[in-house]
Amino acid sequence: MWVGVDAERLRALRDGSPLDGEVVAAESDDEQHELEALEAAAEDGPVVVVAEVAQSADGSTADVTLADVEALHVDADGSGNLAWYAPQELETVLGLLG
Repeated sequence: MWVGVDAERLRALRDGSPLDGEVVAAESDDEQHELEALEAAAEDGPVVVVAEVAQSADGSTADVTLADVEALHVDADGSGNLAWYAPQELETVLGLLG
């Protein structure tokens, strides 16, 4: 699952609040579908949180917690190019966002 967030929501995630809101899921495990999901989520904020969360039969997902985060993709300079960061680099990402 991919979730686009801003610095405020990323700080809230760091501080223990789960992410809610629009979660983008890839159509399949195909790399092209995953890229499309990443790009769609990036429209919602300069950081895309990649997380592994359970999805129910009706398509709803659980809230994303920091423990679910697998990676962060960041557009730190507004260019649209997303750089990859590990979840352990959360503070670095927040520093990039100012």
